[in-house]
Amino acid sequence: MSTGSGATRAPNTLAPALALVINAFVWGVSWWPFRYLETRGLHPLWATATIYLVSLCLLLMVRPHAGKGFGKQPLLWLLMAAAGFTNVGFNWAVTMGDVVRVVLLFYLMPAWTVLLAWPMLGERPTAVGLARIALAMAGVVIVLKAPGSPWPIPESATDWLAIGGGLSFALTNILLRKMSDVAPPARILAMFAGGAIAASLAGLVVMSLGLIAAPPLPRADWALVAFGLSLGFLASNIALQYGASRVNAHTAALIMLSEVVFAAVSSVLLGAAEMNTRTWIGGSLILAAAVWSAMSPSSPKAH
Repeated sequence: MSTGSGATRAPNTLAPALALVINAFVWGVSWWPFRYLETRGLHPLWATATIYLVSLCLLLMVRPHAGKGFGKQPLLWLLMAAAGFTNVGFNWAVTMGDVVRVVLLFYLMPAWTVLLAWPMLGERPTAVGLARIALAMAGVVIVLKAPGSPWPIPESATDWLAIGGGLSFALTNILLRKMSDVAPPARILAMFAGGAIAASLAGLVVMSLGLIAAPPLPRADWALVAFGLSLGFLASNIALQYGASRVNAHTAALIMLSEVVFAAVSSVLLGAAEMNTRTWIGGSLILAAAVWSAMSPSSPKAH
């Protein structure tokens, strides 16, 4: 999310650019602490709920009136739901699946944005926008087309979570554009509350089906990591607020694509992803579509 701010003179863009890189880094390597927490018995749904609950409490300590006027902004409730499922989908998928594959499927977001912007913002798809969708979808077909499979369809629940998370992420960005006049603390509150509530509800439903265990009692071996990750997400959001309000939308979107690089490098080095030929080729097409989208005048900002 981002906030617009006018400027009377050209600012130094180095610090804002570094702030955006910090945001991308936190998201790009977040898979590792989530997997660490999972090995300690804290499922990614419970981890997400815990992390965002802590972040929400910290936010309210600093900005106790962040929720003022919340009831007068119905779209904030929709933002809460969209941001919540974004985090549920991404955090769950990136913990359980191939990290690079998950991030690439998640970054179909620009294609979903073109489709959602028509009914929600009145922005009709242009020929260029449709071409970007075609390019991104061609990449997805290559990534998903497993040897011996007649159709390039998602192979697992992890694939669907990544794709659904990206769709929710696109909706989140569109809602942020519609609510550019809403105070940033209220938007941050909605997103953090959405992450905590959606993950908690999803966790309760999945636990009732016997698919995951109840969250364990807090222990030092994972509680400190969870608290540190909460601080990381809080810091990354502050960095995004600072950076995205001081550089243009195209620059911000391009810098945020470094998340894919951080995720790919860290996961390959630590053995959490496999870079085969299909992933290289399909991923290149998906990223090309994302870069193309980032360079367009209507590009939304990320995360």
